[in-house]
Amino acid sequence: MSKKETVKRYILFVICLFFMGLGVALTKHGELGVSPISSVANVVSLKFTFFSFGTWLTISNCVLLVGQIILLRRNFKLIQLLQIPLSFLFGYFTDFGLWLVSGIPNDNYVVQLLLVLSGIIVLGFGITLGVIADVILNSGEAFVKALADVTKKEFSNMKIIFDVSWVLLSIVLSLIFFDGKLLGTREGTIISALLVGITVKFFRPHLDKPLTKILKK
Repeated sequence: MSKKETVKRYILFVICLFFMGLGVALTKHGELGVSPISSVANVVSLKFTFFSFGTWLTISNCVLLVGQIILLRRNFKLIQLLQIPLSFLFGYFTDFGLWLVSGIPNDNYVVQLLLVLSGIIVLGFGITLGVIADVILNSGEAFVKALADVTKKEFSNMKIIFDVSWVLLSIVLSLIFFDGKLLGTREGTIISALLVGITVKFFRPHLDKPLTKILKK
């Protein structure tokens, strides 16, 4: 791969992070729950408001990076440390996205659902760009891959286990933090878990060839 193509791929990945952050912001603004990977940071951000949601996402991603280092040990590749600055970018883009959508009224359940669905579409678009860029995994996906490598399990199966575990953790934290109340993880989280993959499958065939052609020019 030429240096020019590598630069293009990382630029595409940064663009991917912007759309992913905006997608998460839209679902967050819908107040019906966020995607599974963001669910723990969402609940924690509701309890500890001295940091923004985006900052808690960054912290969450860095924790997952530490988890990768512990799991992989000598097999951990130093290039994966790029997850740190990219996690900060993702957190920033999420907070910026929240600012962008803050003016959208969200006091109606139908509008809240539409915000969640819009967020899923934008998030799926962003994830597709990241898949096509093919330079580095985000911290959540990289942690799941590390788990799959260590346990010799299929990535897809481990992804399901991780998402379910992460959502359950967010529910437990909510019950502890808010005296038995369930906040931050709701039906929007389940909808996201079910539909994000479908949106990626929709976008991939339409974007793969034209973007790959641009990357290789």
